[in-house]
Amino acid sequence: MSKITCFGEVLWDVFPTHKKIGGAPLNVANRLQSLDNEVTMISAIGNGENGAKLLNYIKDVGIDSSCIQVHNEYKTGKVKVMLNEKGSASYDIKYPRAWDKIRLTEVNKKAVKSSDAFVFGSLVARDDSSRSTLYGLIELAKYKIFDLNLRPPYYTKDVLFHLMDKADFIKFNDDELFEVCKYMGSKFNSLEQNLMFISEKTNTKQICVTKGSHGAVLLYDNKLYYNSGFLVKVIDTVGAGDSFLGTLISQLLNNVNPQKAIDFACAVGALVAQSEGANPVLSRSDIDAFINPH
Repeated sequence: MSKITCFGEVLWDVFPTHKKIGGAPLNVANRLQSLDNEVTMISAIGNGENGAKLLNYIKDVGIDSSCIQVHNEYKTGKVKVMLNEKGSASYDIKYPRAWDKIRLTEVNKKAVKSSDAFVFGSLVARDDSSRSTLYGLIELAKYKIFDLNLRPPYYTKDVLFHLMDKADFIKFNDDELFEVCKYMGSKFNSLEQNLMFISEKTNTKQICVTKGSHGAVLLYDNKLYYNSGFLVKVIDTVGAGDSFLGTLISQLLNNVNPQKAIDFACAVGALVAQSEGANPVLSRSDIDAFINPH
């Protein structure tokens, strides 16, 4: 079992017909928790019904909520989710929200110092307040996991480069990898060449790139590991990449072989994509049966 702290947005994903709790770092935290890790969430909510429900949910699933701040002057996060006919999502992310104003405190510094790993994304760095808190916490972390989440217009090259530079592990999707490599002057056209290019430029030895329904590739200690994906009927892709990352981190931190880790993580991501919302409950037996349906 590992001790992990996740930092960033907690919010409501508002679909055309319903709303669900989400936010990439919370989705990652949720999956990590479901795999028997000890997880703390650092974020902020508004002082209203939406915030109270979110906080209750975080407590109910067993995530440590002692680092969730309550702000009177800002509302709880909300994202309008639009799904296309293939279930792929686009997002309208409301600003400013409580999670844009996470303060650096002794409580959250202690949580990060005592953790085996610290997980953060790029979206939370859109506001000066949360960004400066993130920069402070990164300096205290033992193992830093950066989950890029490119949501235009909420990122700058400088911030991305700084966070990649600090990270020990970076997760991209394939579109994000090509976009960032282009910013950095890569002339390469293949995914693998660009992955190695980023590794060299940022001095990061552990990088994972997800490829949607076509699985993922993992660079781990100078070796590439592949999974080519699982066939599922996609309901919505919301949170599938987050569950994938939470599962992969859990496996690697708990010393599972990297090939087994990426296979297991891809299966979890696929199972989430064929379910509604970001955080379906999945048992170990569900996942094993999906990988090996005898």
